[in-house]
Amino acid sequence: MSKRNKIIYWIATVWLSLGMASTGVVQLIKLDEEVDMMNHLGYPVYFLTILGTWKILGVITVLIPKFPLLKEWAYAGFFFAMSGAVFSHAACGDGGKEYFGPVLLLVLTGISWYFRPADRKLPMRVGIEKQ
Repeated sequence: MSKRNKIIYWIATVWLSLGMASTGVVQLIKLDEEVDMMNHLGYPVYFLTILGTWKILGVITVLIPKFPLLKEWAYAGFFFAMSGAVFSHAACGDGGKEYFGPVLLLVLTGISWYFRPADRKLPMRVGIEKQ
């Protein structure tokens, strides 16, 4: 992995982790603004606990070494959570400022996943194995 790619990976991953961890904590403590947003979007308030817990666990998974399959699941979870947030805001007719956070975290998820080092990827399997 080139030095440039390593720098891109770590910058994206640190910002992604900070964003996911901070929103996860805010969701876990059920900040009034988050509760209001969940009500506005039509989701039950307990959904905040689920999202917050999975975000914190995803951040831990992405940052620790090894466990490439678990990392794939964490990145997929981040992607589904943030794309779901974008579509939820769109369905409610929200303005542009509500899109900024989810879109930024969605982009950071893609960049971090794309530039991750080889030891954080699943091994490639070529062809079909004979039995």
